[in-house]
Amino acid sequence: MNALTALTYVLPHRLLSSLARRLAYSRNRPLKQWLIDTVTRKFGVDLSEAAQPDPTAYPSFNAFFTRALKPGVRTPDPDSNALLMPADGHISQCGPIVDGRIFQAKGQSFTAAELLGSEADAEPFHDGVFATVYLSPRDYHRVHMPWTGTLRETVHVPGRLFSVGTDAVASVPRVFARNERLACHFDTDFGPMVQVMVGALLVSGVETVWSGVEIPAYADAVTRKDWRGKGITLERFDEMARFNYGSTVITLLPKGVAALDPALAAETPVRLGQRLALLR
Repeated sequence: MNALTALTYVLPHRLLSSLARRLAYSRNRPLKQWLIDTVTRKFGVDLSEAAQPDPTAYPSFNAFFTRALKPGVRTPDPDSNALLMPADGHISQCGPIVDGRIFQAKGQSFTAAELLGSEADAEPFHDGVFATVYLSPRDYHRVHMPWTGTLRETVHVPGRLFSVGTDAVASVPRVFARNERLACHFDTDFGPMVQVMVGALLVSGVETVWSGVEIPAYADAVTRKDWRGKGITLERFDEMARFNYGSTVITLLPKGVAALDPALAAETPVRLGQRLALLR
């Protein structure tokens, strides 16, 4: 564990996140431009792919960070049986959910029940498959649908805001099941599917296309929202949600419905729309 990861155990996570949010939404021109230019330079952001390639045109750092892409820059896998990668980034881990446990890193794992907030929510994914995708500060920060689904429920699970960088994932036990997160449950033609938006240190919010800002407001108890009967159906490749700073999305699928693309492995760079899995 490096010194920065160790420090996150004692940092005031929510206070830092609130301060980061204020900076991200600031419309002070010199400040927002300094933030945009610093991140673009440090992380090698490719603005040629952005719908707005001019870095000075964004009214705030958050507007830059959640920027849209040009039409056609990302396209869905043409195989109609392919489930799609939900985001740009790289694979943190992917594979089978073994006896209800999800692999995090060597010597580290957590249960699907811990991640989703209850044993009942996790039961459909017992012995299913998962894919954990880490979005770095350079990546496109909107998360899309792997498959067409109708929203059934969202579950906001409160928690900490540890970093989800490589060192933290390797050394912080159950980091994805400890960080604040929003589990989005969908019904599909093959059964249930969950997309979990996991917060991280300095993440100043998660937004969904159907409800707007979900994190913050921060919470101290699990919050469930029932969306059944509301007719919220998102098509394969549609935008689902966005991070207001870098983080992680975890996709869970039930047992036997799909096989993960064999080319995927830990640290594999991935792009939105490429093949995540193939329906059986």
